[in-house]
Amino acid sequence: MDPITRLIHAGQELDQAYNSITAPLYQTSVFRYEGLGVSKGYEYSRASNPTRHILESLISDLEGGVGAVACATGVATFSAVLAAFDGNIHIIVSHDCYGGAARLLGLMQDQGKLTFSFVNLNDLKAVEAAVTPQTRIVWAESPTNPLLNVVDLSQLGQFCEHKKLTLIVDNTFMTPLLQRPFEFGADIVMHSTTKYINGHADVINGVVVARKQEHLKKIQFAAKTHGIAAGPFDCWLTLRGSKTLPLRLKQHQENAATVVDFLTKHPKIVATYYPGLPSHPGHELAKRQQKGFGGVVTFKLRGGIAAARAMLGATKVFGIADSLGGVESTISHSASMSHAGMPRAQREIAGITEEVIRLSVGIEAIDDLLDDLKQALDHVNV
Repeated sequence: MDPITRLIHAGQELDQAYNSITAPLYQTSVFRYEGLGVSKGYEYSRASNPTRHILESLISDLEGGVGAVACATGVATFSAVLAAFDGNIHIIVSHDCYGGAARLLGLMQDQGKLTFSFVNLNDLKAVEAAVTPQTRIVWAESPTNPLLNVVDLSQLGQFCEHKKLTLIVDNTFMTPLLQRPFEFGADIVMHSTTKYINGHADVINGVVVARKQEHLKKIQFAAKTHGIAAGPFDCWLTLRGSKTLPLRLKQHQENAATVVDFLTKHPKIVATYYPGLPSHPGHELAKRQQKGFGGVVTFKLRGGIAAARAMLGATKVFGIADSLGGVESTISHSASMSHAGMPRAQREIAGITEEVIRLSVGIEAIDDLLDDLKQALDHVNV
């Protein structure tokens, strides 16, 4: 069936007793055994839970994987994946990766558990130069957060296959409806389902999907052992939110395109970053690799931190918030919010400067969004 149909009907077959039209919520910590060593497939919710299994099966199916693990947060998926690999490995990560990923990798490097290198993943010569005998993973995002650089996943997938490296892709910004990294050679795909998949800013959740059984089993064991699997109610909320994902994505993108048109013409905006712009360096690649351009728009404001502070302090519809992908529009200052965990020097190299503002364009009436941006920019004196 079409992904839209699968989203609507996920989990309906689980309720054999009453034929519930929605996925049942199994809000329980334990399940009774039918006899010593005999169960109906579930024993303890830290290890497995029927509601969580529905979410895992759904996202795995949409991505085209062999299975998935739902974790307590998006960052917990990073931890589950890293715990599935031996220690003392080297990781190559996007030079403008999510700040939470940089924070976790930095912590583990300080603890002597791994080493990592920031690399522009579209520069294959730089990627190859960064490979060491200990390198096991290439960690990518596409588009990246917040500058929306588009990574050539097919090129990177071929490189990783040749070098026998594991390619991990954070697909949060696109969701499986707009991009399927396994089709380009990825081995593991991660999502912060807190964002678009749930889409209602009322749950913290993450899902990691594997293309190979060997990875899936290790990630399942790591999540169970570390106790970082998602709770059933969070999974149920995410399932409920996911049913409207296609409709929400459509409106997110329509609104985002109009916002981009407004920003590119505004005199106080130095640059606008959005893969849907023909001037974006990754535009043609995004057209081939993605089925849409998403709802995140980033721009660089004239006037530095003072201008950013003035604008963020003046918005009324765009709420200042760290997260993104919800039905409500948000605005954030990446350097001090989402990427505060990345070393300042690395932020500067990546281009995540104090002038950079990220918008998560919601599904509100477009005229209200444009009016809010206009009046907020009026507060900027440059």
